[in-house]
Formats: sequence, structure tokens, C-alpha cells
Amino acid sequence: MNDTELLADRFEEHRGHLRAVAYRMLGSLAEAEDAVQETWLKLSRTDAGEIQNLGGWLTTVVGRICLDLLRSRTVRREDPLDDTFVPDPVIRPLTVTDPEQEVLRADSVGLALLVVLETLEPAERLAFVLHDMFAVPFDDIASILERSSAATRQLASRARRRVQGGTPSAEPDLGRQRQVVDAFLAASRAGDFEALLAVLHPDIVLRVDSGVLVGGAAVSKLVSGAKAVAEQALMFRQFAPLAQLALVNGEIGLLNAPDGQLQSVMGVTVVDGRIVAMYILADPERLAGLELPDATG
Repeated sequence: MNDTELLADRFEEHRGHLRAVAYRMLGSLAEAEDAVQETWLKLSRTDAGEIQNLGGWLTTVVGRICLDLLRSRTVRREDPLDDTFVPDPVIRPLTVTDPEQEVLRADSVGLALLVVLETLEPAERLAFVLHDMFAVPFDDIASILERSSAATRQLASRARRRVQGGTPSAEPDLGRQRQVVDAFLAASRAGDFEALLAVLHPDIVLRVDSGVLVGGAAVSKLVSGAKAVAEQALMFRQFAPLAQLALVNGEIGLLNAPDGQLQSVMGVTVVDGRIVAMYILADPERLAGLELPDATG
């Protein structure tokens, strides 16, 4: 095995970690993969013998790449990100027997948190993700941002307050999550408006991201309040019998994939036995890039 192959093997040991960092930074699975690949290219052009801590070096490099991507996004956008935006969901089978899959679930990040992360400035997001989620020292983050450690701490602190204020304390037990989602499905299939109201929090927020090409009733939208969300559920009740349970970002969610063709993914946030948030991705272009799990419930 030559030096390049040895270096590639060492890089592969860190790939999962780098993908996790990039996904939290970008909220896009495709962009995260691109960032990881660019990190490998930078490593392959570097004298690896001079790198004392490969894991730390790689984390710093992928963080810098993601920061540049976030900044370029901000420059390209004429308008702020739409309130209906839903980050790329990570879909896993509901019945998990593979220990590696269990680790992935335990390390997953909910859609509710990713939505809040999208509201942060690029530097805030980098400081929060690297420090609070991956324990990277502030001195290392400061070198990426070209700011002082004190300023970097302030960025992370500001981001932390936004995250804590915007992310509910979700039900951690998958069994209880499933009971609530099952009740929602049953009410939707039966067209039972009162049963839907019972399972939805009065202040629930529904985000539907259908992309820019879908119009009509299925257009992207932000819907607030149990009554309005229940009405939406009844409007699309014909799709309820097709829904399949799956893990969406580590939480119980729903897929609509007739004949194996993914048409929508719904993530939910359950708090105290009721659904407080729903996140539906129905953008055909983005759905085409998602991987459908082998088995769902």
C-alpha cells in the first residue's frame, strides 16, 4: 500500500465525523458531501507528515469550507431565506438492528434545530456548531473566523440563545413519539377533525417546502395553529393511507413513497404528547437526491 492509499484510509476514518459537521453547518446532504470531498482534495495536496492532529486539522478545514459556502449563499440571495424552507432530512428505517445505525440515531440532529441554525449568521453558525456540538476549542474556531477568541465566544453565546429560544424540548422516547404520530395518522385517515385537534398543539407550526415549481394547493406554505393545520391534514387526507413510518433525523416521521417513488417526507416534533411542529419536504428536485431506506414501519 503506497502513501496515498494510507492517507486515504486515514481520511476514511474521519469521513463520518466530517459529514456530520458539514451537514449541521449546511443543512444540505449534497453540499455536505461536496464539502467533505473538497476536504479530501485539500488533504491530498498537503504534506500530511506535518499534521500533528489529523482529526482536528480536518475538522478545521471542513469548517472553513462550509463557512465559505454559507457566505457565498448569503451573497447570492437577494431576499432572506423563506420561512417555508425545510433542510434536507436524513431518513433511516424505523426498525433499527444495526449498531452503526443506532449510533447514527443517537448522534442525529432534529429538523427543528436545523431550521433555527438556518437563521444564524454564517460566523455564528460555525462557532455554535463547532464548539457546542463538536467541542472544538474557541482558539481553533477563532483562527477560522480570523477573530479573537473572546469575539468567537460571543458569537457562540448569541447563537446558543437563539437555539435555546427556538428549539422545543422534544419527547426523547421513540415509543411515545410513535403513539402520537400513529394517532395523527389515524385521525387523518378517518377525517376526524376533533381527533386531529386533540393531537396537535394549539400553537403548532407547519412548514411545507415544495420548491419553486410546485403550485396550487401543494405550494410551499407556513401554517400556524391547530385548526389551520388540521384543515390542511384533511385537505390532503387521500395521501394518509400511503404514509409510512420512518426515522426522520432520529425522530418518528412519515414518508409518502408510492411504488418506491419518494413524494414527501414529514418530520415532526412531539412535546408533552402533542405535535408542536411539522416539517414537510415535497420539493421534487431535492427529494430525488434523497436515499429511501430499505425498510419502514
